[in-house]
Amino acid sequence: MASPLTDPAAGGMMPPARRDPAWSARVFWTLAGLVLLWPLLVLTEFKPWLLLEPGALKPAGRFLADFVPPNLDHDFLALVARETWRTVAIATAGLTLALLLAIPLALLAVRVLSISALTGRMALVPAGLRQLVRWLLIVLRSVPELIWALVFVRVVGLGPTAGVLAIALTYAGMLGKVYAEILDSGESHATTSLLRNGSGRLQAFLYALLPQNAAELTSYTVYRWECAIRSSAVLGFVGAGGLGQQMDASMKMFNGSEVATMLLVFMALVWLADRISAWLRKGLA
Repeated sequence: MASPLTDPAAGGMMPPARRDPAWSARVFWTLAGLVLLWPLLVLTEFKPWLLLEPGALKPAGRFLADFVPPNLDHDFLALVARETWRTVAIATAGLTLALLLAIPLALLAVRVLSISALTGRMALVPAGLRQLVRWLLIVLRSVPELIWALVFVRVVGLGPTAGVLAIALTYAGMLGKVYAEILDSGESHATTSLLRNGSGRLQAFLYALLPQNAAELTSYTVYRWECAIRSSAVLGFVGAGGLGQQMDASMKMFNGSEVATMLLVFMALVWLADRISAWLRKGLA
């Protein structure tokens, strides 16, 4: 077989290409991307060079210098441990409530569990119900948890309850949407076979659809729990309690050592969530 550099007609070697044949296309799309991106940068007033101005560098440098060493005072660590536990509790309670909403909504939105769709086009009533459920999921996830927290702080007052409810509503929309997409995109042969042979929707879900997608569903759920921990920290800045509220107080006091300690705790929590996810995926594999 002739080498790619060999020209059989000429009986000799072809010179290697001096230029990437896709070079012009890459340059064109790069320039087109810059042309489209530039108005967006202008609109957002993106000026990263302001970070290098002396008036910005000095206070930032002093604040970052306070990060070292982290505050390891016994009383402060006890406070951080208590607020960390509260943050994890807020995230876990919020995610649990979100699951109670997301799972039934996801099952209503899944097309593969529709009996009327087995013969072709879904019936009008089930199709309308599924569309309403999908719209509800859009409404829930389109409102950021920070906005929900501000609303619930007005209703129930300052404290973890507002954070739990805010996470529950936003994450119910996110989990319901992704659960439905995962279940609809998986292998559906076993599910449809059970439905065609008289099985109920719940039985088809438990014995066919869920086992096939359990690993992916679990991985995404743990990832959302990790996101909920980060969200609970952000919600603390609006009075929803937890480690974020303590971090807000430390930042207002320009206490970098305390902020560094709490950031290290957040890194540990994310690492823990990643390990839990890997362990669960391995157990379900």
